[in-house]
Amino acid sequence: MSDTQDPRSPGFDIRAVNQTVIAEYRATGGALEKTLPGSRLVLLTTTGRHSGREHTTPLGYVTDSAADSPADSPADAPTDEIPTDEEHQAGGNGRAGRHDRIIVFASNMAASRHPDWYRNLTANPKVTVELGDDRFAAQASTATGTERERLYQALVETMPGIRGHQEQVEREIPVVVLSALR
Repeated sequence: MSDTQDPRSPGFDIRAVNQTVIAEYRATGGALEKTLPGSRLVLLTTTGRHSGREHTTPLGYVTDSAADSPADSPADAPTDEIPTDEEHQAGGNGRAGRHDRIIVFASNMAASRHPDWYRNLTANPKVTVELGDDRFAAQASTATGTERERLYQALVETMPGIRGHQEQVEREIPVVVLSALR
């Protein structure tokens, strides 16, 4: 945002920034032109682990086309490729396909603790996702092992600004998989 302070500066209000982004996202079907032009975002709504209230957070994402089961795709179809930006643009036309999972990174701007949204979804993994004009229920899970590494690489290739976050903290930053509930 051109008129936004540096997030590391004293007095920076991330909640106010997020509310502005959320309002524009919903008004434009995800096509951000004023707040974060060209950004590829999804809105994630979690349920507060203490309050029980809904909380919405804008997050950068990638999609993962892993098939749900072998019966869902031909035997020779790739199931673990990350689509390119041309295949999945954010905004009104950026809809995840039927088998696509949405992948987000719980960096918390490289803070020493997990973001509240992540702590909320570990307590209640049923979440709501808004991608462009689409809104759907999803199940959140944390990727581990080789899956985490593969998805982390896809995230940093798409969003190079997060590349150094893991090295700045002692905790393993969670890579979260959001799978649509049918």
